[in-house]
Amino acid sequence: MSIYIDPTAHVSDKAKIGDGTKIWINVQVREEAEIGTNCIISKDVYIDHAVKIGNNVKIQNGVSVYNGVTVEDDVFIGPNAAFTNDYYPRACNPDWEVSETRVEKGASIGANATVVCRHTLGRYCMVGAGSVVADDVPPYTLVVGNPARPIGKVCRCGTRVGDDLICPKCGFDLHSDGIN
Repeated sequence: MSIYIDPTAHVSDKAKIGDGTKIWINVQVREEAEIGTNCIISKDVYIDHAVKIGNNVKIQNGVSVYNGVTVEDDVFIGPNAAFTNDYYPRACNPDWEVSETRVEKGASIGANATVVCRHTLGRYCMVGAGSVVADDVPPYTLVVGNPARPIGKVCRCGTRVGDDLICPKCGFDLHSDGIN
């Protein structure tokens, strides 16, 4: 396997890029960023310094992933999703500190969603397109709206599950992963 970096991309020689990863047009990857294996970093993505991105992650066009954001394995981030890392943003703030965000394994973030810093998106959760995440999202939970509110549970495969927590498509039982 090998790494593909489009000629228009700007990737710091101090960044770590895993085997099989593809970095496309006009992407910027800053120093000390770590991107795992078999990732797709699509057009016009910005990855700030010291950001950690796991394996098999797909980041769609126009996403900015700022310092303080950690993305675990198998995560999907839809086009133009936005992350923040400043809970009290001001143009001039000498006391500014990075506020962290964690996106756990298998989570999916829809197009144009905003993820406010200081929150965790649980494993295999799903954030609906255009939603504003202003609180933690529990594992396997589907959230939508502004602010994002839970409306149900989803399977690892992405299918919405009923009250029995058994996927009608693939048969996975969310109880087996500690979901009640």
